Order: sequence, then structure tokens, then C-alpha cells
Amino acid sequence: WGLIFIFIIFFFKCIYHSLCGPSRVSMLTSRRPDSTRLYDVRSYWRRAAGNYSTLPQLFKEQGYMTISLGKVFHPGISSNHTDDYPYSWSKKPYHPSTQKYKNAKVCANGDQLIIHSANVVCPVNVSNVPEGTLPDIQTTNQAQLLLHQFAKIRTKQPFFLAVGYHKPHIPLKYPKEYKRLYSLSDVGLAPDHLVPSGLPPIAYNPWMDIRARDDVAALNVSFPYGPLPKHFQKRIRQSYYAAVSYIDAEVGRLLSVLDKTGQAQNTIIAFTSDHGWSLGEHGDWAKYSNFNVATRVPLIFFIPGLTSTSNNADTPVFPFLDVFNSSLTHQSPGKMSACPVELLDVFPTLIELAGLPTIPTCPRPSFAYQVCTEGRSLAHLITQDEILVRQLGFAFSQYPRPSDQPQANSDQPALADIRFLGYSLRSSNYRYTQWVPFDPNTWRCNFSVVHASELYLLNSDPGEDHNVLAPRPYNVTQYTKETAEIVNWVSRVVKRMIGESGYY
Repeated sequence: WGLIFIFIIFFFKCIYHSLCGPSRVSMLTSRRPDSTRLYDVRSYWRRAAGNYSTLPQLFKEQGYMTISLGKVFHPGISSNHTDDYPYSWSKKPYHPSTQKYKNAKVCANGDQLIIHSANVVCPVNVSNVPEGTLPDIQTTNQAQLLLHQFAKIRTKQPFFLAVGYHKPHIPLKYPKEYKRLYSLSDVGLAPDHLVPSGLPPIAYNPWMDIRARDDVAALNVSFPYGPLPKHFQKRIRQSYYAAVSYIDAEVGRLLSVLDKTGQAQNTIIAFTSDHGWSLGEHGDWAKYSNFNVATRVPLIFFIPGLTSTSNNADTPVFPFLDVFNSSLTHQSPGKMSACPVELLDVFPTLIELAGLPTIPTCPRPSFAYQVCTEGRSLAHLITQDEILVRQLGFAFSQYPRPSDQPQANSDQPALADIRFLGYSLRSSNYRYTQWVPFDPNTWRCNFSVVHASELYLLNSDPGEDHNVLAPRPYNVTQYTKETAEIVNWVSRVVKRMIGESGYY
């Protein structure tokens, strides 16, 4: 969409839990899963933890029209089967009518149709799918319609518009023309496509959701480590790239309307995601881990007058660049930050950028506090000329496991089945993960028993492939003094941040 050149980009943006429901609730309440008590998608935080206000709810209470389009909250009980309406939204959330055809038998093979109900790889001829469109296209169209309506009415009421796209989440269903952008012969394997030898079994997830797809099931891949055939690995990677370009174009279509309606210079924009996705790294094909590929997501802000200084009404701020017809040229990127930041930071950042009353930092525990944040505003990183270092210098993530060996529910264990939590700390130089026992009845961890540990030195191992804490032969020094100091320090930080009781 050609827009990163007028935005500020945070390179090390970490989510707290690489599963849709917990991650989205954490971002929209600015509370960690230990505070929302949501480790799966089977509970509603207002009942399970506390009546926490959400980001759109605070905007709504300040007089904004708040509207949800597409996937914003995770559907189901984790948002009370209503996307948290009416607490968070002024109107009932919009969901595209074609989402119910998620597994329709329309996956294209060249110019033909093959009969499979649920492929991972699913390029389609859009004219042949039910209703002749796709969910994310419908969501863009609805957002464009609303922006035109806002401009026509010219109301003084400000708006908070949350637009949630489904792709590039699996199934990788997208208009097949985008696949032409990525020749299969140019698509390689992940540089670290094998399971690392020093990886604790508890840290691995067996990617059950793609195993259930027809095209993967037909491959009869062994459990739990696979691997997938190399030719199929490339097909998944090709389709993921194509799905990203598809959504890139949809975002471009949406933002170009801000120019057409004269709203580009008075609209703050935040672009982010709820989790990453492994495309063969560590032999993994899903999101359910603490690795960088699962927990790192884009975070991009546009603030009129700060990230873009153009006031020329005749010059589009967001010109749409058609990847099929435009001659795309390289441009110098906008402002960038390498500071580790978290999904929790989005809430207080947007509140400050909009000039709303600052929300306080949460005490520990914070179950009785309706409005507070466990993140911190990034506004100073955007408004100041020099990039400042995050005070903590690291970002957290965590993931639950039902056992110390991969099993069928390792990816998405229900709360009652969780026996371990892996708390992971990511700095610019290393990632340390500590797997500790967890009691689902009390929501407490036992930090005195470390079941497994991982430490990756990112300067020499950016792919997180060599766990320096992996068991070694008895006559080999397990780790250096420097490594031991890192482990001891991080262990103290984890306990301080989460609390010995298991609460943040």
C-alpha cells in the first residue's frame, strides 16, 4: 500500500499470547492474560477476572462513535458472543456475510476447481465463490461506505473505527491473481526448517490446525514433528506471501478513501495484528509458541502533522498503488524504532495521542480496577525527534501447555488442561523462556520449579535456533558465567513482573 514511508514503525512489537482470543483481549484491555484470566477462548474476562474497560469503550465514553468491522474481538464466549457490544461499540459490530463460507469447496488448482472442503492452500477465482466476494473485501467495502457517510454528514462527533481483516490467517483463501506475484521457483524453504536439537519438547507445537486441512491430511505427515514435504512447504509459503499482498491491497483501498473524503489529515491510524505465524521455522507451521515468528507483529502509526508534514490538500496522503499495474519505486522509509514494545502499549498510546485523560498504571493485582493499563504509552517515541529506549528494555509473551511432550491439545489447551506456562522475555539481544508449573484452579504458577528453560543469544542467533541452555554432556560446561548472569537476572525480572503468586 506504499504507506510505511509516512508512518513510524516499531520493529520489535510483541504480543503477549500467540492465540487470537487472549491476544486481542490483552490489547483491547491493556492487561496481560494473568490479569484477564484468559489463556484459551472459553471465558469472558468481565466474568472471569474483572469488569475491565476496553480501548473502544473509553473512546465511546468520551463521546466518540465507536464501530467494529470484521474481526476485532475474537468471536464467541471470549467476547460474550456479542463482540463486547454494547460496552465497547456504539452500534452492533459488522461481520461479512461470506465468512460462513470459510470452508467452501472452491479451492483453485490452476484454472480448475478441485473438491476439497478445507485446504490450507486455497487461491480462488473470486467470481466463483459464494456471493462472488470474500470476507475481507466486504469489510473494506463496508469501511469505505462508512467513511463516505461520515464525510457527507460532516458531524462534529469524532469516530473510532476498528477494521479487522482475517487474512493472512489460515485457510489461505485469497484471489488467485495474487499468487502470480510470487513465482514458486523463487520461493525457498525457511532458513531453519528443521526442529532444533536443543528445543525442549514442551516448547514445540504440533500444528494440529493445519493437519486437519484436507490438503495436509492427504500427505499423511507423521506426528508430532513431521516434516511436511519440501514442495508443499514452498506452496504454503507462496500462498502466505500472496495473502499478505491481498490484505496489503485491501488496506490501501481503505486508506485511499481518507484522501477522497478529506479526512486524511485529521485521522490517527494504528496498524497491527494479534499474532505472527511460523512458515516452517523450527519445523513449525502455526502460531502457538513463544518464538519471535509467532509473537512479533507489525506496529505502525500515522499521526497527522507528526509522521506526515504535508498540508497540501491536492497531494494525496494515501495514494493507492496497484501492484498489478503500478510501477513501484523504492522510497526512503519513515521513522523507525527498534525499542521493544508490547501489544499492551497500543491502548495508552492511542489514548494519549487523542488527547484523552491519561489512564493510570495498574496495581498488582488489578482485578478490582476498571480502568488502568499494564502497558505504557509510546507517544513520546513518536512525538520526539530522537528514539528513546524503552525503560524496561524488553517485552513479555507467554504460552500454556497441557504436558511436557507434544500432544493433540498442545496448541490450544483448555484452561482445565493447562499444566505449564512458558513465560518469555525478549530484549534486543536475547530471548529467555522459563516453563513453570501452573494450577488452573488457582491461576497460580510455581516459580520455584523450572521445568525447562530456553535462552537464545540473538546477536549471533537471530532465528532462535540454538538454545544455549539445552542439556549438555556431563563433561561440558553448560553455559558461561555471562549466560548464568542473564538467566539469574531474567528469572528475577519474571518473578517481579508476574509475581510469586502468579499474578501480574
